[in-house]
Amino acid sequence: MAAASSPTSPSLVAPPQAHVTHLLYLHGFRSSPLSTKAQHVGRWLAQHRPDVHVWCPQLPPSPAEAMALVLNGIAHWPVANMAVVGSSLGGFYASVVHQRTGCRAVLLNPAVQPARDLARHIGEQHTWQDPTQAFFFQPGYIDELLALSPATLTAPERCAAVIAKGDEVLDWREMNAHCQGAQVLLLEGSDHALSDFDQPFSFLLDFLQLQPCD
Repeated sequence: MAAASSPTSPSLVAPPQAHVTHLLYLHGFRSSPLSTKAQHVGRWLAQHRPDVHVWCPQLPPSPAEAMALVLNGIAHWPVANMAVVGSSLGGFYASVVHQRTGCRAVLLNPAVQPARDLARHIGEQHTWQDPTQAFFFQPGYIDELLALSPATLTAPERCAAVIAKGDEVLDWREMNAHCQGAQVLLLEGSDHALSDFDQPFSFLLDFLQLQPCD
């Protein structure tokens, strides 16, 4: 879709019952729109809810550039009818989008302190889906993450989170504390990638009230 000319985001806070017509999916660190979860969401919507506009952009390594890209892209979306889903670092970005717009958000094993956690990943990185694709995670990106960091979820009742106790990358207790007040699906096992995505996906659909129209 064509991006808007400025990163100004809408200010309307949507009522919980508004139906979703626009869905933003934000992938995680070293990931891409080819991630398993992003593809699963896209395929299901294409088959069962083709009326929903889905956008899963390839996010640049720079957090500031990533957020500018996202906010430009959704600037003219109807916030009353949009939602954002984010995984890991994308969950952090989704929290920022929620804070800026008031839209509904679903966070999948969200990064809560990405500036702290990604400080040890400065240097050349490769994407999970295509190891031949390299990028350089610069030291200045840590400051960009700190500048973006939302202290809390602005309207936690408009948020949902899937948190796996078996997450091998992020601390589930920290994620759970960050998502207080949100609807939380706490998985006893699973992993950071949410490899068994069936239950989390059903939870996502229920929260967003997305039912098949076929």
